[in-house]
Amino acid sequence: MPSRIPAPNRRTFLAASAAALTAAATLKAHDEYAADAAPVRYPDYRIVHIDEDRFGKLVLGNTPVQRVYHSKSMLWAEGPAWNGAGRYLIWSDIPNNVQHRWLEEDGHVSTIRNPSNNSNGNTFDFHGRQISCEHLTRSVVRYERDGTRTVLADSFNGKSLNAPNDAVVHPNGDIWFTDPGYGALMDYEGRNANNGSLQPYQKEAVYRLQLGSGKLTQVTDEIFKPNGLCFSPDYKKLYVADTGSSHYKAAKKEIKVWDVASEQSLENGRVFASMDMELNGEVVAGQADGIRCDVEGNIWSSAGWTGAGYDGVHVFGHEDGERIGQIILPEICSNLCFGGTKRNRLFMTASQSVYAMYVHTRGAHIT
Repeated sequence: MPSRIPAPNRRTFLAASAAALTAAATLKAHDEYAADAAPVRYPDYRIVHIDEDRFGKLVLGNTPVQRVYHSKSMLWAEGPAWNGAGRYLIWSDIPNNVQHRWLEEDGHVSTIRNPSNNSNGNTFDFHGRQISCEHLTRSVVRYERDGTRTVLADSFNGKSLNAPNDAVVHPNGDIWFTDPGYGALMDYEGRNANNGSLQPYQKEAVYRLQLGSGKLTQVTDEIFKPNGLCFSPDYKKLYVADTGSSHYKAAKKEIKVWDVASEQSLENGRVFASMDMELNGEVVAGQADGIRCDVEGNIWSSAGWTGAGYDGVHVFGHEDGERIGQIILPEICSNLCFGGTKRNRLFMTASQSVYAMYVHTRGAHIT
């Protein structure tokens, strides 16, 4: 005998209606990127000018936000990196354990590595070799020109790394990377404390891997969970996103900055920018994740886990860390990089899609 379905009351009806409207709005947002979508009227309303004088100089009035790839089978797009010689973008789909490649020539997308050891962040060194942070092996690796894989770092002081997250390369060849512990330390059965995650093997920290000697140095652990990172254009500052609020109540949602001393160590750590933002009359804060610097020194940060009007990319002025602009996306943005032939195209990995837009500036570094 079929079970009796109770009649909806006013509260459940309103809740269901609100959910339906939200789903419809989300679907409509995705439809804006479909091949048969209506043309975009310039300037694109998804490019939000907060400080017209500063942000207006960085963006173009006659460019749209484009979705260059989307797949329902992709679960979490991360770690975009641009290869200038090959004119292609790579990124990781961490849960699916693959890396993808998008060709600038014709937009063709293919799988470049399967499996990928659940890689997260990627970059290229000054010799064009791919550097990847792997969650499964808790290591930083390099892919050589013949396709072989070299493990560069997997332990510190006799203990395993947690799960390297993102990496950048200094012109002297040193590799700087973060190790917050996401991915490899997630306990999906919730059998341990620390908000459903296993305890880190190491205190979460930022590291420098010295070229040649392979010596690994912990440059700072004065941060809850270091995530995305980037150098200033002159390599005299290092910016790091702190996503520690995912596990630590005392952590704030912010981007920190240090001075780089003698290309080897960090000093004078301080807050660069807060992810707090007033939206619809209230202060909200999402997480910064991947960050990149343009040639003027402004910081472009992915932003997410808050909702419509916030999720996407936030741009902070280099002078004072104030938010000067936004790029609104219909999905949670995980990371970004500058690429294209002139390094004037911003690529954004966001959940199940990759977005791109041309800008009136260039990325400060090779990826």
